[in-house]
Amino acid sequence: MGKSAALPVIQNFIQKNYDIKLRERTPILRLRSFQPDASIIFGSLATLRGVLPMARRHRDPRRLKILLAQECARIIAEEGVQNFRTAKRKAALRLAVADKADLPDNAEIEQALLDHQRLFHADRQADRLRHLRETALEAMRFLAPFRPRLVGPVLSGAAGAHADIQLHLFADTAKDVLLFLLEHHIPFETAERRFKLGNDPPVRLPVLRFGAGEHLQIDLTIFAPLAEREAPRSPVDGQPMRRAGLAEVQALLAAPPSHPSP
Repeated sequence: MGKSAALPVIQNFIQKNYDIKLRERTPILRLRSFQPDASIIFGSLATLRGVLPMARRHRDPRRLKILLAQECARIIAEEGVQNFRTAKRKAALRLAVADKADLPDNAEIEQALLDHQRLFHADRQADRLRHLRETALEAMRFLAPFRPRLVGPVLSGAAGAHADIQLHLFADTAKDVLLFLLEHHIPFETAERRFKLGNDPPVRLPVLRFGAGEHLQIDLTIFAPLAEREAPRSPVDGQPMRRAGLAEVQALLAAPPSHPSP
């Protein structure tokens, strides 16, 4: 079903089930000017039965939070959004939620993302994870002088089609890693990322990013050598981030395929 056919279906569904009057030239949510893609149209159809009844009565906070977490997971998995804050903002706009207290926390979104991968991508998630972890292992061997550690969704198992490989490196200065990449003729981009280390105020650390194939990037965050002893706080649950060295990544690849776990 194309966009032109799908939009009347949504409007008719709303009018039939919820007695909402739509002006002829102003569809709900201004869909004609918004021009959503197919994933948004059909994702919205999937949530209409759960969300619109709550607009007519007192909302169930728990039910709403679950719906928001599921929509955040879909946005991350299907649309390539890489951070929780952006996913929450998009989900809140689409489900017409204004109160920040209704938003799920990052751990709830992470769990919903794992569930999403199991439900909708189980047939290819194991192969995708294996490819990402094999690529990460190859990069870690290449970057061995900087004692790399794998972190993030490729390690947790929540990586979707748009996930990047995230590595933590340890060097006296970021220049050491930069020169290493230049010596090996690897083009890269520079950025910064915000981290919280222990009880100290958040700091911004240098990131070097390079491609590893047509649609895959590797992010290298560079820490001081002493930071190897204590991982920064995870954006998911606020606990020290899980880090995996070469041996642990090799063990993950040697283990039988299984469902992703947090």
